[in-house]
Amino acid sequence: MLSFTDLFVTSLLAAAGLGSALPPRIGTTVINQDQSSFLNGRTTLKQVRNPRPHKAFNGARATYRTYLKHGVPAPEYIKTAIAHIDNEQEEAIARIKRDTGSAAAVPINEVDIAYVTPVTVGTPPQTLMLDLDTGSSDLWVFSSLTPSSQVRGQEIYSPAKSSTSKLLSGHTWSIRYGDGSGSRGTVYTDNFTIGGLEVESQAVQTAQEVSSSFTQEQSLDGLVGLGFSTLNTVRPSSQLTFFDNARPKLDEEVFTADLKYHATGSYDFGFIDRAKYTGNITYTPVQQSPGYWTHSLSGYAVGSGAFQSTQIQGISDTGTTLLYLPTAIVTAYYRQVQGAQNSQYYGGYVFPCSSTLPTFTFGIEGARFTIPASYINYTRISPTSSTCYGGLQSSSGLGINIFGDVALKAAFVVFSGTNPPRIGFGTKPLAS
Repeated sequence: MLSFTDLFVTSLLAAAGLGSALPPRIGTTVINQDQSSFLNGRTTLKQVRNPRPHKAFNGARATYRTYLKHGVPAPEYIKTAIAHIDNEQEEAIARIKRDTGSAAAVPINEVDIAYVTPVTVGTPPQTLMLDLDTGSSDLWVFSSLTPSSQVRGQEIYSPAKSSTSKLLSGHTWSIRYGDGSGSRGTVYTDNFTIGGLEVESQAVQTAQEVSSSFTQEQSLDGLVGLGFSTLNTVRPSSQLTFFDNARPKLDEEVFTADLKYHATGSYDFGFIDRAKYTGNITYTPVQQSPGYWTHSLSGYAVGSGAFQSTQIQGISDTGTTLLYLPTAIVTAYYRQVQGAQNSQYYGGYVFPCSSTLPTFTFGIEGARFTIPASYINYTRISPTSSTCYGGLQSSSGLGINIFGDVALKAAFVVFSGTNPPRIGFGTKPLAS
């Protein structure tokens, strides 16, 4: 979830498929006929594992992309850490190939970085793989206007090939990232469909320039921002998000995220599926400014330790991979992990992969949700490394706490567009 899914993500985001309207161009993934069904104001959007090549992912890169996404310059040690880890990965892969004589023998780190949601844009429909991102409010895509040097295997949207596309005259969009790079372009309106749920005249932000971070992520064709429309970057007039435009068609003004650990998850629009959680949904208020799903945790517990009641404000962001909390909490967690250290060399908290990790529990109002230890053991530094990168990291440099996919996978999450808006969490069976 690369987020930047983190982005790329998504996390996000994020295995079933689309309906017959979408060409099965995603390798051996089975395309289910029921994916495009939009009935009685409700639909389920199932993610797929995108088999397109993607850049080797690691914890330091996930953290780096989180900094970029939120417009914060990443510390130099994180940039250096990415180079260190990339070198270790390349050396490990070369060693495995040399010893085995086979590229197929190279183990792949099981991180959730290539789960995306198929969508269609235009008439006739053009299929793209996008990340559903509650941490932004722009719907932007690689396009025929994107320089070929910035496209490396991504599918593109071509407004000229759509009979329903219309240029939104005088409107542009621009997103600047923490490293000074950016993405920008023009704006069209066109038919936009996910899971059979179609919005006519949806603002589609067509990229004329994309950040190198996105160019390198071949499995991702763009983002569907599901934050509040006030965060949209189109100027001179901001545009409504897909969710806000789809509201009149929905049975309920709600969407839910059922993200999975090392498996494809799903989003539901217009209803809350009772079969996906147990007990009751616990809701807490959302602060909309400046446009994130901002809310508070009511406290935390490390392992079997006592629950510490304290208000921890942050954002629930399906487009960010890891969980970022205050340093004091992160330190308290890793104090219980043998051999754990906050390593500038590797760009964050790391530990011996053989160490036993505690669970982490967070509170929503009076309810408690426990993140299994396996979720926090994010990934090995390299395929053969005995050092692992933590899925829980400090938010001190970011200036914001982020409840990313590591946390969101531990619950069934309801994003309610009621007035006032609220977010809800429900207990569900978890893989470990």
